[in-house]
Amino acid sequence: MLMKPEVQPVVVSNEHELAPLARSEALQPIRRLSRLRLALAFAVAGVSDFVSIWTEFAPPAQWLVDLATAGLLFLILGRRWALLPGLILEAIPGMGVFPVWILVVGSLVLYDEIRSHHRPIAS
Repeated sequence: MLMKPEVQPVVVSNEHELAPLARSEALQPIRRLSRLRLALAFAVAGVSDFVSIWTEFAPPAQWLVDLATAGLLFLILGRRWALLPGLILEAIPGMGVFPVWILVVGSLVLYDEIRSHHRPIAS
């Protein structure tokens, strides 16, 4: 009886073509945030956006609110440097009337969803 050798699939990886940041990001496990953390993040963002409307004409007070919001979201959502553009947007005069923090938290949640569904294959 002649036995056929087992054929193992060969995975060709082009990891050397990936940028170092993309390679390390691709290999990191995706942490899904709990519903409690997401609800807390949206609550903090909502309260901050509401308070920002009323502190629009008192820039020092608005800066303190925005720094506190960025710090709280940084603690709730983890070390997410994507919060920095929200802090920069809130520093622009007149942007306090828009729900910037809610949009930032929503975009982080959407980014995590997209990233979890389109994860590159790591060898």
